[in-house]
Amino acid sequence: MVSKLDNNIEYIYKTNPNTPRMAVCLNFLINKAEVKPGVYSLMARLLLQGTKTFNSEQLANEFEKYAIDFSSELFPNYLRLKFVCLNEDFAKAIELMNDVIVNSTFEEFEKEKIKLKGEIPAELDSPRAMAMDSYFNEMFENHYYGNTMTKILENIDSITKDEVVDAYNYVLNNSKKVIAIVGALEKDEVLPLVEKTIGKLPNSSEEGFQIEKPILDRTKEVTTTRSDLNQAHIVKGWQVPTCGEKEYAALVLLNIMLGACGLSSRLFLELRDKKGLAYVVRSSYETYKLTGNFMIYIATEPKNIEVSLKGFDEEIRKIRTIKVSEKELSDAKNNMAGKCAFLEETNIQQACAFAKYGVLGFGFDFTERMKELVQKVTADEVLECAKKYFTDDKYVLSIIKP
Repeated sequence: MVSKLDNNIEYIYKTNPNTPRMAVCLNFLINKAEVKPGVYSLMARLLLQGTKTFNSEQLANEFEKYAIDFSSELFPNYLRLKFVCLNEDFAKAIELMNDVIVNSTFEEFEKEKIKLKGEIPAELDSPRAMAMDSYFNEMFENHYYGNTMTKILENIDSITKDEVVDAYNYVLNNSKKVIAIVGALEKDEVLPLVEKTIGKLPNSSEEGFQIEKPILDRTKEVTTTRSDLNQAHIVKGWQVPTCGEKEYAALVLLNIMLGACGLSSRLFLELRDKKGLAYVVRSSYETYKLTGNFMIYIATEPKNIEVSLKGFDEEIRKIRTIKVSEKELSDAKNNMAGKCAFLEETNIQQACAFAKYGVLGFGFDFTERMKELVQKVTADEVLECAKKYFTDDKYVLSIIKP
């Protein structure tokens, strides 16, 4: 059931009988770029570091005492708060969620800043992470979506507590908000508790979205060297449509056929099995509110960089010029159906999917509509989509090598 709370927050309540745990996901749309890279990351971390009611240790103890799995996560387009709790502890869990939202103190700002400052270099020690970081820097240059780990590290020392608090207050008071609730309890038991807490937050607002769509208007290539490597990591990608746009379903299938279905994907069969080029090779299709990003990735021996790039080009050329067979298309559709079933097994997976598509404006029912759209895609549509977006003149290539 889809409806709205008194403060205009859209909600969906789905009953899954005979499940022992309730799942809740509350999303706040990010509709304004952060003043400095890292402000939103610190904001999300600090939400679990103490409130006016509980300090950070006491808050952690409350979650542990009631076996509540609670988290605060930042995504490029939204801030997500979610929890899973036993059915009998739902009232306590929603009360704690409300306390975190309304009463967070941000008092451990300096401590969290130091922790984040230490974690980023550790993460960037991974050459794959470094290659991806460089890739997104170029793909979304001078755009909020391009606020990568290196950008955060460059700016973190200048971030103040006031900037984080101001950012949170803006999000809390000026954002679109949606909540998804999935579990076995009856709606009549749950909704009054939600209205008494989440229903008292500042009104949900559809207005004021200030982030412009990023544009990639040329080819960008960047190569980084590191003396401690014995592998090369290559990422190549394009800006493509996102959810709800005409070619979305075709891009979902292109991703599966090229590299997202494991051993049977084209990149795996051609570059790893037949040519022995890859330790790892795959593709991915990421969607944002304003755009999509389609990329292919390989980890290989340094001597194989040029032949791997030629392998990329060859597989892209084939998918752009030769119509896929009906069997390959059917297999990709079946693979997608299986993936959806796997990703919708638990209450929290369902709640997160509802809330994600709800806050981005695609509708709580987007997953079901997407499944139907995917089944209708033709081989001709796949060919036209690949031809249109996998271009030779507007892409990003990031290489890290010894």
